[in-house]
Amino acid sequence: MDFTVEELDRIAAALERIAPAPTAAPDFTSAEAFVWQTQPDRLAQVERVNRVDLSLLLGIDRARDTLLANTLQFARGLPANNALLWGARGMGKSSLVKAVHAEVRRQGEDLKIVELQREDLPTLQRLLGLLRVATRHRFLLFCDDLSFSHDDQHYKSLKAVLDGGIEGRPDNVLFYATSNRRHLMPRDMIENERSSAINPSEAVEEKVSLSDRFGLWLGFHPCSQDEYLAMIAGYCAAHGIEVDAETLRAEAIEWQATRGARSGRVAWQYFTDLAGRLGVVLR
Repeated sequence: MDFTVEELDRIAAALERIAPAPTAAPDFTSAEAFVWQTQPDRLAQVERVNRVDLSLLLGIDRARDTLLANTLQFARGLPANNALLWGARGMGKSSLVKAVHAEVRRQGEDLKIVELQREDLPTLQRLLGLLRVATRHRFLLFCDDLSFSHDDQHYKSLKAVLDGGIEGRPDNVLFYATSNRRHLMPRDMIENERSSAINPSEAVEEKVSLSDRFGLWLGFHPCSQDEYLAMIAGYCAAHGIEVDAETLRAEAIEWQATRGARSGRVAWQYFTDLAGRLGVVLR
């Protein structure tokens, strides 16, 4: 079918009307935190970040000090590494990222944090395009609970950003991710690749190399009972709750026994229950 010039002009005009408009950058001075949302693409402001004070994160001193130093370097325009926080569930990986961001801002650095969902990794280049031009600001890009399944190709979107690609990572963007897995994928998936691939070492290396692109690895491990009890004591002190020490210890140990685990998350869950029973509002 042949179209006239006028008909082609009308078709082009109609396509322009239905096409989404280019994403406008938000006013980055209006907030310290944003969430990347798609369909349509936009950076939504976060009015109040859900986080705890850095001083309340106990039992992870080395990870805390290392991540804080790395983040301060970046916020001050110095070289810094992308970071992968991996290990035991509930030990404060995501809480540490948010607490470090708050501490850096408390020290006077204008650092923004942008949360990105794993499912939105294919749109990462579009997000970086928005952040790249906002050269007056520095951004901590944060992806919580990052992991990949056997047929998941999202990791390829991340590899070029972390290290490689023509554009690479913008100078004003740093990437932090948390994961329960050191190599971001199940061990049985890695072993399956080794046993079934034509070139097993190459198949494994291609997937495992993603974690190697994080310059900073911070491991989180299950806490001891003393650390668990110290976390609860710290929460009580921070919120002005006074409880008999023996009663607190007995209840806390019973709580962790019913959960079958000890972690910072379990400690906070017990403390939340305690505060509720005592009629204390947590702010």
